[in-house]
Amino acid sequence: MSGTCGNAMRTLLSTRCGGPETLELKHLARPVPGPGQILIRVASCGINYPDVLIIEDRYQHRPPRPFAPGGEVSGVIAAIGEGVAGFAPGDRVAALTYIGGLADHVACDAAMAMKLPDDLPGPEAAMLMSTYATSYHALVDRGRISPGDRVVILGAAGGVGLAAVEIAAALGATVLALVSSPEKADAVRAAGAAHVIVHDGEPRDAASAKAMTGLIREALGDDGADIVYDPVGGGFAEPAVRAMAWNGRYLVVGFVAGIPSVPFNLPLLKGCEIVGVFMGGFAARDPDGYAANLRALFDLYSAGRLRPHISARYPLARGGDAIAVLRDRQAIGKIVVDMDEVA
Repeated sequence: MSGTCGNAMRTLLSTRCGGPETLELKHLARPVPGPGQILIRVASCGINYPDVLIIEDRYQHRPPRPFAPGGEVSGVIAAIGEGVAGFAPGDRVAALTYIGGLADHVACDAAMAMKLPDDLPGPEAAMLMSTYATSYHALVDRGRISPGDRVVILGAAGGVGLAAVEIAAALGATVLALVSSPEKADAVRAAGAAHVIVHDGEPRDAASAKAMTGLIREALGDDGADIVYDPVGGGFAEPAVRAMAWNGRYLVVGFVAGIPSVPFNLPLLKGCEIVGVFMGGFAARDPDGYAANLRALFDLYSAGRLRPHISARYPLARGGDAIAVLRDRQAIGKIVVDMDEVA
C-alpha cells in the first residue's frame, strides 16, 4: 500500500530544472478539489515523453515549481468539487491531468475525466487518456484516415507510436512501421504493422536520407505514403516527406530527435499537408470532441481491437527511473507508475 495516512500524500516533485534524477519524493497535504474539479486517488500514472521535457523546461507548457510530472492517470474518485455532475466518490475513472499524476492524489477538471467500463483495467485506461488519445486525434481528426490508406509511423515502438500502429491497423490502414531493433520490430508486427523497416539510426547525410526514402517507397509502392505519423522529427522528417503521396498528410506529433528543417518546396510539389498535432490543446478547446474520441477508443478496446502494451511498471519511489527509460529511448510501448508498491 502507499503508506500515507490522514490528509498526507506522497508526490514526486520537480523542484529544480533537470533530469529524472532531480525529482524528489515528498509528503504533502492532499489537494482539495475546486469548482468543476474531482479529486482522484491515483492507482496508475502513464509516463509520456512530455514528462521528460517538462522537468527540463523544454516543453511548451512550463508550470511553476514545485510540481509533479505525470499527465494521464487512473484511479478512484475521492471527492468532488462544487458544480460537478455525473461523478461521485467511489467511481472508477481515468483522466487527463497534464501534470500532477505522480502522486497519491491529484485534482483535475471533471471535463478531462471519464468513468471506466468494467472491462477496462485502470493501467490500460490511463494510457487511453493521452497516449492513445494523441494517436487517435492525429490519425482521425488531423489525418482523416480512411481504410486502405498507407500509413508510415516513425518511432513506431514507443508509446504513441505503438498506439498509432494499433489504431491505424484497426481502422483498416496499411501500416509501415520504422523501428531501431529486431525486438521492436516484433512488437510492431504484433500490433498490426504490415511492413517494418529496421533502421540503424537517424539519417545523418544525403545518402542515408535518400536510402530511407527509397525503403519507404519500396515497401509502399511508388505513390508513397498517404499519412506519415511523426513523433520523432530530426533527420527522419525530410526523407519521410519525400516519400509522401499526392494529397498526403504529414502529422507533426513530437520531436524526440529534435526539431527538423524541411524545405517548403517539398509539400508544394507533392500537394501534401504538414499538420500540427497538439492533443492537449485540442482537449482543452474541445472537451466534447475529446470525450467522443475517448468513447471511440473505449469501444475499440471492448471489441478487442486495441490491446495496450505495458513493457515496464515502477513504484512511485522509482518514478524518475520510469522517466529515464523514455529519455533514453529504451521503452517498447508504455511505461506505467503504480502508486501501490510493485516489484
